[in-house]
Amino acid sequence: MDADFWLQRWHEGQTGFHQSRVTPLLQKYWSGLSLPAASRVLVPLAGKSLDVAWLAAQGHEVLAVELSPLAVEQFFADQKLQPEVRESSMGRHYVAGNIEYLCGDIFDLDAATLSQCTGFYDRAALIALTPELRQRYVRHVYGQLAKGCRGLLLTLEYTQEQMDGPPFAVLEGEVRVHYAEAGGWDVQVLDRRAILDKEPKFAARGLDHLDTLVYRMERNSL
Repeated sequence: MDADFWLQRWHEGQTGFHQSRVTPLLQKYWSGLSLPAASRVLVPLAGKSLDVAWLAAQGHEVLAVELSPLAVEQFFADQKLQPEVRESSMGRHYVAGNIEYLCGDIFDLDAATLSQCTGFYDRAALIALTPELRQRYVRHVYGQLAKGCRGLLLTLEYTQEQMDGPPFAVLEGEVRVHYAEAGGWDVQVLDRRAILDKEPKFAARGLDHLDTLVYRMERNSL
């Protein structure tokens, strides 16, 4: 699974992963993090998610990272925002108000940028990556976030042999191992619920169970 795969999905409009509403689990659990309003919040592999706009509406400085320029442009068009655009070594930056989209590869984010983020919301990144990339992703991103950074991680659990990803199954044990290796992360499961009855497209692909998990994560040391 590489960058071309996701760019092609956006080019062909194969974006069934995009939700037409704000994620209810985000709305339910975000306030429990008690992040100050002006916190800089990282949203990796953001697509054109309505969650980005919702987080900005809470007063946060949102840094969304997305590979596809089509997704970024569609987000700002949908939100009726006209961003200012600049280039850096990390990619192209689109900025409007307290929303910044970085159109580029998440692995190109530097330590200085990541260390400025004191919050994060990961609904679509970890489960979008192959097992080989997940460990590298967690070490690169979460290994460089600030001490005290906290946020929500959403994952899916199912029998991987029953369906090819993405989205991939990421079991609780793997989450705990990867974030322990990244250093200093406290991992707490806030919610686990069966959702196959609400996701018929996954049942049609052969799954006999599908759970979604919400983790509260906080980095207590470096």
